[in-house]
Amino acid sequence: MTKLIFEKSRQEVGGINLTDEKVDFSFIDKKYLSENHSSILPEISELEVMRHYKELSDKNFCIEKGFYPLGSCTMKYNPKVNELLATLDGFTALHPMQDDEDAQGALKLMYNLQEALKIVTGMDAVTLQPAAGAHGELCGMMVVKKYFQKIGQDRKNVIIPDSAHGTNPASAAMCGFNIVEIKSNEKGLVDLEALKAVLDENTAAIMLTNPNTLGLFEEDILEISKLVHEKGALLYYDGANMNAIMGYTNPRLMGFDIVHLNLHKTFSTPHGGGGPGAGPVGVVDKLKDFLPVPTIKYNGKNYYRDYSSKDSIGKMKAFYGNFSVLVKAYAYVLLMGKELKNASANAVLNANYMMNKLKEYYDLPYDRKCMHEFVLSGEKQKEQGANTLAIAKRLMDSNFHPPTIYFPLIVHEAIMIEPTESETKERLDDFVDTMIQIAKEIEANPQEVLKHPLNTPVKKVDETLAARKPDLAYRI
Repeated sequence: MTKLIFEKSRQEVGGINLTDEKVDFSFIDKKYLSENHSSILPEISELEVMRHYKELSDKNFCIEKGFYPLGSCTMKYNPKVNELLATLDGFTALHPMQDDEDAQGALKLMYNLQEALKIVTGMDAVTLQPAAGAHGELCGMMVVKKYFQKIGQDRKNVIIPDSAHGTNPASAAMCGFNIVEIKSNEKGLVDLEALKAVLDENTAAIMLTNPNTLGLFEEDILEISKLVHEKGALLYYDGANMNAIMGYTNPRLMGFDIVHLNLHKTFSTPHGGGGPGAGPVGVVDKLKDFLPVPTIKYNGKNYYRDYSSKDSIGKMKAFYGNFSVLVKAYAYVLLMGKELKNASANAVLNANYMMNKLKEYYDLPYDRKCMHEFVLSGEKQKEQGANTLAIAKRLMDSNFHPPTIYFPLIVHEAIMIEPTESETKERLDDFVDTMIQIAKEIEANPQEVLKHPLNTPVKKVDETLAARKPDLAYRI
């Protein structure tokens, strides 16, 4: 086990001394000093400090270390050229309050990214401001609210399927809407009759993910769009699963009015602990004046930030979004070009390949062609003595990050797997073979599986206690 850096401390050991003068610690609050007024910090050589933090970093799991099939999150490879371009001095040394005339390169990049995302989504206008997918949802629902205020209608309800991402109802509720949930049908899709039963003149919008969180394409999407628009409501597209459809269709062709994208998923920028996200929002023409200010525009000569919209919902973020993420996403778009379509094709192929390999060993609640992800059930394994959580823990000992588990909620003991297009067939086969092995281990002796993980830095923990009362501080 790795010792804490305080435990490695040895008195009078130090790193590089930048001065031979005695350091005056009078500016430090006394509670942070020892009795002899020295700072309470570990005493350790520079080389040992470097080794310590390198050892800690090796304990982290990342996509460069192993397969990361986190369903609904699209943990695809982030090309290192994107990172390199985002560190160019012209980007990193640019202050966000720089005058537009001194930031033409950055503004051009953002404008071009907006135009590219308009093509990918089919929308008429795009804002790059939101800082993540859920932030994009909030922005979109604020646009919905502002739109109905503008036309003098006080609509209260937002319809959300039971398979939706958990942030959907939260984003709508934060804007003051009532949440109306509808059940999925036996195919795992939106139940048209259930939709018709709740859709009325008080409906502001319906929030859909397509393909949905089961990895299934909403085959009645055009009928859904027709029903929603006949009632004067808006159709909102959660773009979390955009990686499945790029180049084959787009939200506009399906009849959507608003879409948010997750650049940190579909457009290959770091995700989660790897860095900040970005959640651009696109809208049809009648909603463009409600987008956040400033918008990035081009007058044929210069690029500039426009604050003139009187109907804007205002700013969603200080300055203009997570700029370094926008650079990486734009680099990915330029790198892929028309090959973006192939990214989706390979993601769908990989998912269907794995699903058909595994359905003999795990329950598959919706046994039909999937898109970029699929959802198994560990119900059979649970009856044999080891549940989905045990399967996830066992995977960790085979150098695989567990897939998303227990989501979506409509599948009991859910195991949600998204391979993305980044992985080779050999890597997919390794994961499939391990999943099959685990299924056989559970059938033979579930108690052995319940002992895992055995090889990780942290073994089995009380999950509830660890979440509610984490112990993160070293106390001297």
